[in-house]
Amino acid sequence: MQSLSNRKKVLEQKPMNIWERMYLPAIAKGLAITLRHFFKKIPTVKYPEQIRPYSKNFRGQHSLKRDEQGRERCTACGLCALSCPAEAITMTAAERQKGEENLYREEKYAAVYEINMLRCIFCGLCEEACPKEAIYLDGPHVTASYLRKDFIYGKDKLVEPKFDITQLQQKSIT
Repeated sequence: MQSLSNRKKVLEQKPMNIWERMYLPAIAKGLAITLRHFFKKIPTVKYPEQIRPYSKNFRGQHSLKRDEQGRERCTACGLCALSCPAEAITMTAAERQKGEENLYREEKYAAVYEINMLRCIFCGLCEEACPKEAIYLDGPHVTASYLRKDFIYGKDKLVEPKFDITQLQQKSIT
């Protein structure tokens, strides 16, 4: 078959001399590269003592956000679970009861919301799919554990704590 460019490249293989056959120049080049890297500054970060700076688009642990009144934003629409390619998100929807208006934003809320961190690939598609901006990947690293059940995060680990604006106002007055 003829090439598309109709250009031919002719390779010439000249015989190797005695030094090239003994591979001494190649060994010397390899040792020179090794010595050059040996005296370079080490890019390793000593983790507990030093924390390396993260990029702006770092995706950490998931967090379920609250609105300005402290109510959960998630309405259990299921778009985050549908968009998850690893199928790591599961949820169960429930109806809001009377007296729970200050807990949940809409009539429907996620009674059970779980993310399997062993399946999650931290792609951020759940964050993009959420119409209520309820889930963000802005937390710290997912901590290590020995048990598989410790990597299934429920609402107890995912929902951000309530923010009490009155305490902040009292601190600013004093």
